[in-house]
Amino acid sequence: MTLESLSVCLQKALGDALVETIERLGELTLVVKPQAYASAMLVLRDHPDCRFEQLIDLCGMDYSGYGGEGVWDGARFAVVAHLLSLSNNQRVRVRVFCPDDDLPVVASMVDIWPAANWFEREAFDLYGIVFEGHSDLRRILTDYGFIGHPFRKDFPLSGNVEMRYDPTQQRVIYQPVSIEPREIVPRIVRDESYGAGR
Repeated sequence: MTLESLSVCLQKALGDALVETIERLGELTLVVKPQAYASAMLVLRDHPDCRFEQLIDLCGMDYSGYGGEGVWDGARFAVVAHLLSLSNNQRVRVRVFCPDDDLPVVASMVDIWPAANWFEREAFDLYGIVFEGHSDLRRILTDYGFIGHPFRKDFPLSGNVEMRYDPTQQRVIYQPVSIEPREIVPRIVRDESYGAGR
């Protein structure tokens, strides 16, 4: 099946749940409505013309500042899933934008693909995206006392706090970041005679 015929097939199967299809670099991306995300994913898995049995990857994205300052005017957060049809030897990317930038929420895919469990926990931990219906949504990479979501573009480069072991208290403590922010600009030092003696 060609990419064009796959696109037409998926447009028919998804109907109104589909916002847009994008064909680029030999890959197909489907953008679906947030309220239809779970039903669209069920169709992609179960419809006889689709049969995307395997979830390969799922991640969060932060679109603030995308394309340069003031260029992006869409929703800030999105979830992107990569699906594989072993039956049809096809791949597709599905993107859903979170309707609320202040509290990004989309449906969980754990009931459809159990492999989504840790992927969704990672997106929650790093971006703060909440997956409605996830039974164990908690941090997976940062510690439980961590403040903020480190992959958000507005997260401070040096973080908010640092932790260290305090030998007098004999425990790990949190303290304000002691690293002074600085701009790292590459410096090129050349002698006037650099390369002249060859």
